[in-house]
Amino acid sequence: MSRLSHQDLRRNFRELFASNACYHTASVFDPMSARIAADLGFEVGILGGSVASLQVLGAPDFALITLSEFAEQATRIGRVAQLPVIADADHGYGNALNVMRTIVELERAGISALTIEDTLLPAQFGRKSTDLISVAEGVGKIRAALEARVDSEMAIIARTNAGILPVQEIISRTQQYQRAGADGICMVGVRDFEHLEQLAEHLTVPLMLVTYGNPLLRDDKRLAELGVRVTIDGHGAYFAAIKATYDSLREQRQIFTQAADLSATELTHTYTQPEDYIRWAEEFMSVKE
Repeated sequence: MSRLSHQDLRRNFRELFASNACYHTASVFDPMSARIAADLGFEVGILGGSVASLQVLGAPDFALITLSEFAEQATRIGRVAQLPVIADADHGYGNALNVMRTIVELERAGISALTIEDTLLPAQFGRKSTDLISVAEGVGKIRAALEARVDSEMAIIARTNAGILPVQEIISRTQQYQRAGADGICMVGVRDFEHLEQLAEHLTVPLMLVTYGNPLLRDDKRLAELGVRVTIDGHGAYFAAIKATYDSLREQRQIFTQAADLSATELTHTYTQPEDYIRWAEEFMSVKE
């Protein structure tokens, strides 16, 4: 069977992005999951930043993973993937110059598309991880990404959080990313179709939504009519893998107490040990006069 090249896959993603339909991503986190997703007929996959942090570091999503670590995992996936894979490239691992390096590494890894978000990362101590950088800095990152890209088939998607600013500010922000040349706009925090309609009517590029299975946005036909081409429902496959590993090893050790029957969410919290990171942040990042 003939294999698709990285450029073939990028062209496939471009065709998907230019279509009139809405597609759902498969969560791919290693070569096996990428092969399974393609074999099951998924049109597109995504390597999530939070999932990469769990898979590579066993650490919570505190912007701890480095570009080189993320790119290594993307390369492993890109080596075998036969479906387009979107990389959640977080904030580009730094400023606009770091974004340029991110583009170079992920393009070489075989990624078909990637998102660069305007979140202020790493989060400042005592602040939520939803703070945004200025629009000017966000525009600079998109322009830098486009400058660094060699293969024009690879899509650069600007991502923002639509749930934390007034509608008019999100409209202005996304329109400026569109004018900067972003191939698409990705939004997290869209509440419902009324909210989406307010945002979508001002944009002409394809849209991508991070919905996490929001029941108020479960209508593919309506999403497609509003320009949404890709939705990310979450990373259930990865968390199912965590749960299956735990249950298999627990059975092997014949541990059958009720207290040991943890959910995937509880397992993730238990084994990433977030309390240690919170304690370290309090000790080393808090300002002491």
